[in-house]
Amino acid sequence: MDYGTLCKDILALDQNVRFAGVSDDTGEIKYGGQRQGINNLLSSEETKRSNLQALARWSLRNSLAPKIGKGRYAMAEYERIKRITFPLEDYHLLLITTEVNADHGKIINKVLDMIKK
Repeated sequence: MDYGTLCKDILALDQNVRFAGVSDDTGEIKYGGQRQGINNLLSSEETKRSNLQALARWSLRNSLAPKIGKGRYAMAEYERIKRITFPLEDYHLLLITTEVNADHGKIINKVLDMIKK
């Protein structure tokens, strides 16, 4: 899968998508980035720490997969953004942030279709 193209396509899905990136297992964003004109809410160090926390949560979810099935995505809504994560192959994680008023269900379904291909 071409992660760079995936991130560009996700940013093009909806104007409410603020960020689409793929993190490796160290928490570093390797592909994608933020929509032009959007201000960062977190510093680069805070972003990396947040990515590492998301990776740890996915590790816990994966430990339960034999009983409940593989996780497809996780979403959290904060006061200022929504954050959606999708597990990818080779311990990569797709991270998307949106504006709070975004139709996250529509975005999630479109992204699931994109990563299935």
